[in-house]
Amino acid sequence: MLTRDQIEAAAMSLDEAEKSRVQTGLLSLKHPDMVMDDAYAIQGAWVKQKIARGRKVIGWKIGLTSKAMQYALNINIPDSGVLFDDMVFEDGATVPKDRFIQPRIEVEIAFVMKAPLKGPGVTVFDVLNATDYVTPALEILDTRILRVDPKTKKTRSVFDTIADNAANAGVVTGGRAVRPDQIDMRWMGAIVSRNAEVEETGLGAGVLNQPARGIAWLANRLAQYGDGIEAGQIVLAGSFIRPIEARHGDTIVGDFGPYGSVSLYFE
Repeated sequence: MLTRDQIEAAAMSLDEAEKSRVQTGLLSLKHPDMVMDDAYAIQGAWVKQKIARGRKVIGWKIGLTSKAMQYALNINIPDSGVLFDDMVFEDGATVPKDRFIQPRIEVEIAFVMKAPLKGPGVTVFDVLNATDYVTPALEILDTRILRVDPKTKKTRSVFDTIADNAANAGVVTGGRAVRPDQIDMRWMGAIVSRNAEVEETGLGAGVLNQPARGIAWLANRLAQYGDGIEAGQIVLAGSFIRPIEARHGDTIVGDFGPYGSVSLYFE
């Protein structure tokens, strides 16, 4: 386990990278013995720094829910990060060119909660009962940590990603809100285009075979730390496509068919 000073220093390096838009080095390279609890401790320290500056937690994101992404990082469980009020963009918004470092887009189903969820023992049915509605969403990912160390060529590990708030940077919801009992989310899918060219397609079943399963996992994981999902919070259930690079001048559209579309333009 890392010391408290090491955890705080790592959180400060991430915060500085986000502010300056200059990436910091791999934490997993600097601390080769770090474990998952260390990574979440760094994320937690960074979250506390943001809250101390007046940021408000509005929800959570779940990542690594697809088998493809789990295989890529040699991990068999999802990860999670925290959504803040300054991460929210309106549907169709323009993202300023100096806002992010290396933004990428994932397409997800967002759950908006009407009741709290606190584990242990939360089930998929508990999630559905606690959900007000689900809606199409785009998540903006960013990397405050280098993807590859230039000297050793070591790639970022899952511990780096978790410490980096699960690469969470922004969220936009749009389209049509639907009650969870009015839809089979396994078949809620999207056609994702960049500048009118289709880049990816996918179905909600790609998220643990049932997007609500990730929300249950999150509630039960948070219970280990005395935390939970609150009423009114947004929870991004996990992407069912690979991340798409968002370059300057790109327009990204997630077309969810009968459930509407959601888009962003990157200046």
